[in-house]
Amino acid sequence: MFKKSFYIFTFFLSVFSVLGQVKKDTISLSGITLKGSPIKNVLQNTAASVSVITSADIDKSDGIILTPVLNKIPGVTMQQGALNTNRITIRGIGSRSQFGTNKIKAYFDGIPLTSGEGETTIDDIDLASIEKIEIIKGPNATSFGSGLGGVIQLFSRETTLMESFGKSTITFGSFGLLQQRLSAGYSDAKTNLFASYTDLDIEGFRANSSYKRKSFNLHGKQKIGSNGTLSFLGVFTRLKAFIPSSINETDFMNNPERAAPTWAAAQGFESYDKFMVGLGYEHRFSNKWSMQTSIFSNSKDAYEPRPFDIIDDKTTAIGFRANINYKDQLLTLPMELSLGTEIQYENYEYALFRNLYRSQPGQGSVQGDKFSAIKQNRNYSNYFLQMVLLLSKKLHLETGLALNRTKYSLQNVFENNATGIKEPFTFGTVLSPRIGLSYKVSNGKNFFASVSNGFSTPSVAETLTPEGQINTTLKPEIGWNYEIGFKGNWLENKLYTEVTLYTTQIKNLLVARRTAEDQFVGINAGSSSHSGLEFLVNYNLTAWNKFKITPYISGSVNNFKFKEFIDGNANYSGNQLTGVPENQFNFGLDFNIKKGFSINSSFRTMGEIPLNDSNAKYSERYSLLDLKTTYVFTILKILKVELNAGVNNALNTKYAANILPNAVGFGNAAPRYFYPGNPVNYYGGFSVGYLF
Repeated sequence: MFKKSFYIFTFFLSVFSVLGQVKKDTISLSGITLKGSPIKNVLQNTAASVSVITSADIDKSDGIILTPVLNKIPGVTMQQGALNTNRITIRGIGSRSQFGTNKIKAYFDGIPLTSGEGETTIDDIDLASIEKIEIIKGPNATSFGSGLGGVIQLFSRETTLMESFGKSTITFGSFGLLQQRLSAGYSDAKTNLFASYTDLDIEGFRANSSYKRKSFNLHGKQKIGSNGTLSFLGVFTRLKAFIPSSINETDFMNNPERAAPTWAAAQGFESYDKFMVGLGYEHRFSNKWSMQTSIFSNSKDAYEPRPFDIIDDKTTAIGFRANINYKDQLLTLPMELSLGTEIQYENYEYALFRNLYRSQPGQGSVQGDKFSAIKQNRNYSNYFLQMVLLLSKKLHLETGLALNRTKYSLQNVFENNATGIKEPFTFGTVLSPRIGLSYKVSNGKNFFASVSNGFSTPSVAETLTPEGQINTTLKPEIGWNYEIGFKGNWLENKLYTEVTLYTTQIKNLLVARRTAEDQFVGINAGSSSHSGLEFLVNYNLTAWNKFKITPYISGSVNNFKFKEFIDGNANYSGNQLTGVPENQFNFGLDFNIKKGFSINSSFRTMGEIPLNDSNAKYSERYSLLDLKTTYVFTILKILKVELNAGVNNALNTKYAANILPNAVGFGNAAPRYFYPGNPVNYYGGFSVGYLF
């Protein structure tokens, strides 16, 4: 695979070098400044593989969930079993997670969307509130602590400078889709405000899959004097989503709209109220010194009836993040230094109740007696040092070091059996160094290389033994990442290309061994190798100054394997990594006319996915075609109207949108590996905006 990837990598560079002779660049197409890093840098000069998603990219989808948008990014895979059941992996890391996303950090305007034990949820963020997404692949984000797979940073949408508006949007479609949104914004020289309220309701393709979500977002910035900026973010979400769960292969092939029998009988669902708030301040003291600081808090009150029990849980967290930057010269070389920290304290409480749905059929879940109650404290602290040094006009050096410490403590508070707080368990201090180089070959063309180290800690559930004791022998996963790549603009900046070759070597591989329908035990079972090739090509063609055609292609070729993996008497060493496709390709064509008409098309293919560690069974390869057309026009120069219509899965492909890795059939039941994807479905809508 390495030899094949190297040949492809060399071929790309050769082709790009020939194209580069056509005409010299004048302005870098990739001159986007990255917002997420404490040291601001241009994408072109960054010595890492970073992908940027804009609000225009999001608007090319149906606007319901990020799945089709993230799956266009090389190296990123988002599997979606339902709107509230998905798994995001970056370069195969986190692919064996059972029901969600882990080993990846996520933030919204600097507020963590990742819990204190490493679980990440971004599916309940309203897409209309997102202006931009930056994805750092692999352990290349020194300033964001644990996150072996990478970091996903979301940034809230801002109102256009010196503009105010009010807007109403409605979208409707197949399977009872109805989304209603109200948004408004105000901006002047010092103030920027944006607010939106969204009500989303979907009956769903499958039984027991109704989804209802209400969300409110408020974001504001206020300049204070000439050197300071105060910012605020508040997000409230109320969700009730029924859970169809996964089904076995027979049902997947013959009756995909069916829910898992136990989940259907229990009418299982999850519901919660979630609130997130953050306050930030930026200040520039001088041309050399600047500071960024923020405090944040989030809370979640959840209730989830499941066939095996009912869980009532609450999460509260508070945190602080700050960095101080110093910009000067080091031995006559321009340099910027950033020293910072992120600290979060999280309290998680849950109670388990018996579900009596079997004894009272037809009524769905019925809460019985409480049989367990636990309090958990999850705390982590991350300290980081970053430096960017311009060794020459063409050669940039990036280096950094992070120090992380994570602690868990538990208390059994069930009735009179409280055992008191157990001694906090820590994984020790984890150091994560990084170094990267970016070399400017010519205007708009850069080679880069980096070496970085990252880690991911076990979740609380993975640290517990069947007896409820903490397994103090567990270690965090540690990985070294090596990558080289090229970013280049060609043909007067009409053509943009990226190609990256990488390998990540992970030891202390964390494995969740299933002991019951809802119980897992974590073990360190060996090591894995994540190697691959990623590429991206975008081409902007303007014809006759009337319309623009933008074809693009992106993809990843993966070689993810267990280097050493022994679980009990089973030896899976050398097998393909479970839960991630062997390759993934995306093709698209966007057509825009200056008069406001546009057509967006996306065709993506997903390779086979191993369903279990033994590689005895695979999901089938599939391809999806999505289409959307939009027409935008104005009335009396103050009303902006948008009409749109689209179709997802236009070829009506039958496919597994998500898989449950290493599913186990209990009793005589067949393993339930598959979450069926939606068949062909249509949507349409319109919006009316009033410009002040």
